[in-house]
Amino acid sequence: MSTNILVFGEQRGGKLHPACLQAMNVAAELASASGGVVWACVVGHNVTGVAETLAEHGAALVVAVDDAKLALYRAQPYASAVQAAVEKAKPGVLLLPATFMGKDLAPRLAARLGAALATDCTEVGMADGRLRVRRPVYNGKASCELRLAGDRLRIVSLRPNAFPAAGAKEPAGKIEPLAANPKEGEERLVCREIVRTSSGVRDVSEADIIVSGGRSLKSEANFKIVYELAEALDAAVGASRAACDAGYQPHSRQVGLTGKTVTPKLYVACGIDGAIQHLAGMRGSKVIVAINTKKEAPIFQVATYGCVADLFALVPLITQEVRRLKGQ
Repeated sequence: MSTNILVFGEQRGGKLHPACLQAMNVAAELASASGGVVWACVVGHNVTGVAETLAEHGAALVVAVDDAKLALYRAQPYASAVQAAVEKAKPGVLLLPATFMGKDLAPRLAARLGAALATDCTEVGMADGRLRVRRPVYNGKASCELRLAGDRLRIVSLRPNAFPAAGAKEPAGKIEPLAANPKEGEERLVCREIVRTSSGVRDVSEADIIVSGGRSLKSEANFKIVYELAEALDAAVGASRAACDAGYQPHSRQVGLTGKTVTPKLYVACGIDGAIQHLAGMRGSKVIVAINTKKEAPIFQVATYGCVADLFALVPLITQEVRRLKGQ
């Protein structure tokens, strides 16, 4: 029996979240293994460009719920819109990126639709007609494998950067509009404005490259060398819990179990010893570079490349070399 796959195309301000193209790649593999087709849905206002991107990257049909009342994210109206797309597409699997929005929507949809739910998955595949997923447990020290039978909808959220992104495909799929049809009472839930407090520095949860600093930097002013390397690498700036608790950086940049879980292509840890809580939040990084004067620091156990060196001497040299190679 074939299984159709539906991908929720998360957008912000009319721009598709990069993790959605990674979900499209997973959807294509699942559809190929089960003989189904890939659908996608997008919710918001003026989302034609987002829908076209999904159609160009493997979606046979994109359901677009376009309404001015959905311009800003609200959990219940968005859940109703995605539910309407599910009822139209009748998929066997719904994929979402495990972003803040995805983590909010996935359990709501599972409760509404009586679906099986697996969150923050790093591996997905089909085995004997069942959906096989793997997700980290116990702060990333172990992983568990779940097999979800096909007797109901299966909702899976995917950890960003754990999968490659789908490339463009031809011919592009079709786009079909769908009315929002909010449930009774949801019209009263109004979000009038979203105020962004970011200083313009890229968020660690969405970055391909992260440069993080620890308590060894000793002050907020000394984080300047971390920012300079991040700027040269076009990276986000992260920090350990100890650095955030000391006031060197805001908690919005904290990486770790009590902060944000990240899986970038490159993670540079400057003066971070590697407490278990921090390792749980970044051990999924593709390449880890650790700079620390303590050769016995736990961070070296997970590092791809380890540098036993003074970060105040080495980091500026790396920044200088990166700029030279880029011709800056």
